[in-house]
Amino acid sequence: MASLQPARWAASALRQTSCPSLLSLSLTSTPRVLITERHTLLPRTARRGVKYGWSTQNPRTRPKRFNQESAGLPAPTTGPKAALERKAQSTPLRTGVLAIKKGVSAMYCQKGRRRPCTILQMDQVQVVAAKTRAKNGYWAVQVGAGQKEPRNVTAPLLGYYEAKGIAPHRFLAEFKVRGEEGLLPVGVQLQPDWFKVGQYVDVRSNSRGMGFEGGMKRHGFAGQEASHGNSKNHRTIGTSGPSQGGGSRVHPGKKMPGRMGNERVTIQNLEVLKVDNEMGIVVVNGHIAGPKGAMVRIADAIKKPPPPPTFIEKSRRILLERHPDHEAKLQAAREAHLELKAMRKEHRIEDAIALARSMNIVA
Repeated sequence: MASLQPARWAASALRQTSCPSLLSLSLTSTPRVLITERHTLLPRTARRGVKYGWSTQNPRTRPKRFNQESAGLPAPTTGPKAALERKAQSTPLRTGVLAIKKGVSAMYCQKGRRRPCTILQMDQVQVVAAKTRAKNGYWAVQVGAGQKEPRNVTAPLLGYYEAKGIAPHRFLAEFKVRGEEGLLPVGVQLQPDWFKVGQYVDVRSNSRGMGFEGGMKRHGFAGQEASHGNSKNHRTIGTSGPSQGGGSRVHPGKKMPGRMGNERVTIQNLEVLKVDNEMGIVVVNGHIAGPKGAMVRIADAIKKPPPPPTFIEKSRRILLERHPDHEAKLQAAREAHLELKAMRKEHRIEDAIALARSMNIVA
C-alpha cells in the first residue's frame, strides 16, 4: 500500500536543516506531520469521515457517530452536537417530575394578599432510565409515576421494568438535561423537596377535552343575525369556500367546527409556594390546564434563573443518601432478569415463578 505522504513532504523532510535535532525529528516523524522551510510542524488529517469528526454521507441517512470535533476540523455548525449547544440555554440543569393535579385553592402571603394556587401531588415518582449522549444523542432522564397492574402491561414493557427492579408505572416521561451532571441513578425516588420554595417552574399538561364544538365556541365567531329573515342559521359559520382568490375550495387552516381541547398547554414561570414530603404535594401559584386527575410535568423554568447551585448540590446529596444501595439493587435486578429470561426461553415457567416469588417480584 502506497504511503499517504506526498512527494514534496518527503523531500522537505530530507532537506538539510541548521538544527540536527530537527533533522532527526523529520526523519522519524509520522506522515501526519509536515516540515517545510516556513512551517516546522503542522497537523494533518489524512482521512475524513464519521469516525474522524464529520460525515460525507447523505444528510438523510443516519450517521454512525454523533459528529464530534477532531484535530484539524472546525466545530460543526449543523448536526446533533451543534443542536445541543444551541439549545443549552433553554435546557434545564436537572430533571423534572411528574405529578397529578388534585385541584385549586388559595393561600395568603405575609402581606395578607390572597394568591390562587394549584395543588399537585407526586405519586411514586421514580427514575426509570438515563439517556446518554454517546448512546442516544442527548442527555435525558426518564421518570415514571403512579402504579399500574402488571396484568395490564405488555410483556416487552414488563421485561423493561424487570431488568431495572422497578414496579410498572402508569405514566412515563422524559426530561432533557443540559449535561451529564444532570443525570440521576436508576431506581431513586424523587420527593417534593426536589423543588425549592420561591423558585419558578414550568408546568405542562393537556387541557380539558370538550369534544366536537361549533365555530362560535371553538373560535369565538359572532354568529349570524337573530332575526330579519334568518331561519335556523343563527350559530352556523356561513360559507367556507369562497370562489374569489384561491378558487372554489376550502383553504387549509380554515377555522371550522371540530374537536376542541385536549391539547398540550405550557404555563411558564409559576412560583412554588409550598412543598410537603409527608403529603407528597407541590403547591404552585396560579392555575394550570387540565381537569382533576390530569398528569402534569413540572420542571425548572427556562426563562428564570435556576435554583442556586448550593441547593442543587444539597438536593442531589439528600436524594442519594436516601438510596445508598441503589447500585447493588440495580445489579441484582439485572442478574435476576437474565436468569428469569433464560428460564422463560427454556419453558421453565414454574421455576421462573418460584424464583420470582422468592425475590418478591410477584405475589
